[in-house]
Amino acid sequence: MTKKILVIDDEVKITDIVRAYLEREGFRVVVAYDGEAALQVFRQEKPDLVVLDLMLPKLSGNEVCRAIRKDHDTPIIMLTARDELTDKIVGLELGADDYLTKPFEGRELVARVKAILRRAEPRQTTKLIRTGDLSVDAERRQATVGNQQIELTTTEFDLLRLLAANPGRVFSRGELLDRLQGDSYEGYERTIDSHIKNLRRKIESDPEKPAYIHTVYGAGYKLETPR
Repeated sequence: MTKKILVIDDEVKITDIVRAYLEREGFRVVVAYDGEAALQVFRQEKPDLVVLDLMLPKLSGNEVCRAIRKDHDTPIIMLTARDELTDKIVGLELGADDYLTKPFEGRELVARVKAILRRAEPRQTTKLIRTGDLSVDAERRQATVGNQQIELTTTEFDLLRLLAANPGRVFSRGELLDRLQGDSYEGYERTIDSHIKNLRRKIESDPEKPAYIHTVYGAGYKLETPR
């Protein structure tokens, strides 16, 4: 089935370039040029992935991301014209799965889109993982704590699945990035901290005193069964 990508950017030249690259790879592309139109198109088209510019008229990219994340776990790649770390961290903490800084290569964007969509596909051979009250079902791409299903983004789910499948093992930030995004990914390692923060907020009863996901200072992160 052809995947549908929503591209949101107020620069027509950029949307045209991105559309051309994605359509060349067989994707169906719909576009929006401001934040308000983006949410309307999102509701109508129900895309498989969103490419979202940070700087938009009417509603900012962060506002659009926040609105989407209220009810949907659709993967989001955020674009930013600024190389400010704060902008990237805010976007990730709002639920974006990945980011690219303008100017970027069209082929790199296509590679990121493909990688995220590939990770979102169910994997039939992976078994159900349980630790404490936490269950991670990779086949259905669902996570539950007790009887409550937890809404996770694609990146958050893959991060949780990796940690849960290797209880007690410490992963460095760089290793987590490589496992999730691939060796070609050159993202800033501290972005993992944002995804961990989001995960703790969703699965921990007290995110400030996590029972599952532990920080190993100077080394990285690990998941353990609560005592």
